[in-house]
Amino acid sequence: MAGRQITEIPLWQKYTLTVEEASLYFRIGQAKLRRLINENEDADFILWNGNRPQIKRKQFEEFIDKLNVI
Repeated sequence: MAGRQITEIPLWQKYTLTVEEASLYFRIGQAKLRRLINENEDADFILWNGNRPQIKRKQFEEFIDKLNVI
């Protein structure tokens, strides 16, 4: 798009993250994140966009804050 500049939003400012972005941000493997999503499909930290999960960053932070082991 001529004349338009795309600004990349930093991960720590995004409301939702893809599995790939969440893996980088939280330092958790993609396979483990996908397993957590599959085991908690109705969790409040998941926003489904069709069949693609988006991870709500702040809610997921609260979820993992309560865990001792992931």
